[in-house]
Amino acid sequence: MLILQDRLTRLTLAPEIGGSLAGWQALDSGRPLLRPASADDLASGSPRRLACYPLVPWSNRIDRGGFANPDGWLALAPNSPGEPLPIHGSAWQQPWRVLEQGAQHARLALDSASPFPYRAEQRIDLDEGRLDLALEVQHLGSAPAWYGLGLHPYLPRTPATRLQALASGVWHEDGRRLPERFIDLPAEWNFREPRALPQATVDHAFDGWDGRCRILQADAGHALECRAEGAGLFLLYTPKGRDFFCFEPVSHPVNAHHLPGRPGLRLLAPGQRLRLGWSMHYRAVPGGR
Repeated sequence: MLILQDRLTRLTLAPEIGGSLAGWQALDSGRPLLRPASADDLASGSPRRLACYPLVPWSNRIDRGGFANPDGWLALAPNSPGEPLPIHGSAWQQPWRVLEQGAQHARLALDSASPFPYRAEQRIDLDEGRLDLALEVQHLGSAPAWYGLGLHPYLPRTPATRLQALASGVWHEDGRRLPERFIDLPAEWNFREPRALPQATVDHAFDGWDGRCRILQADAGHALECRAEGAGLFLLYTPKGRDFFCFEPVSHPVNAHHLPGRPGLRLLAPGQRLRLGWSMHYRAVPGGR
C-alpha cells in the first residue's frame, strides 16, 4: 500500500492488486471522493472491489472467443468469475511494481506477456486536490497488435449525486452487454446539464464526448471537475440499488474489435505507444451547488 497526500486530499494505492487505487478522500471532511475499499475488499485481491483500476490493452468485453490481429487470430477465454466473455484486458489481473514514489507522486509499471507482449506505465500525481492519472502502453511484440485503453473509477452515489457530461449518442447494449446498435442520445440520458443518475441500471458507452465531466456530490459539499485526453467515449454504469456508480473514460466502445472499422482502437507496431490521461479536480462546493 502506498499513500500520497497533498494539502487537500489523501490517495491510497494498491500496486500489487492490478495497479489499482484503493481510495481517495478529502482531508477536511474525511469524505470519500472515490469509493473506499474496506479491509475485506483489499483482502479479496480483486480490483473490482477497489476505487479505480487500469484497462490495458483494451476496455470491457470482447465477443467471438477472440479477435484478429495482423499475424492471425488471438484466442481469448473468459477471465473473471461470473463473466461469460473476456473483459478489460489483462493489466488489472497482474501485480504492478513501483518505479518511483514521492509524497505526491508515484509511477507504476507492468511488463506483461499476455495476451501479447507490452509494457504499461501509470503516472499518478496529486496537486492541490487534483488527481492526475496518465496511462501509457508500449507494444513489445514482434508483429502489430490492436490496442485500446481505459480507466475504471468507482464513485460514491447518493440521491444527491448529479452528473454533467456531453455526448452525442450511445452504443446501446443487448442482453449480453454487447453493443447492438448506435442510437441518438435519449432524453433521459442527456447529461448536458447536471442531473440525477438513472434509477434503472445503465451500462452503455456514450460517444461524441468532449472529454469533460462534472460530478456533483451536493450532500457531501464537493464536486469533481474531470477531464480526459485520448478518450473519446465514456462508459456509464449505474447498478440499480447500489451506493456507487462508474464513469469510465475509454478510447473505444465495447467489443470494438468486432465493430466495423474497429472504432477507437489503434494498431500499434513494435515499439509504438498509446496514452490516455484522466484528471479529477476536487473542489468544495459552498451550499452544495
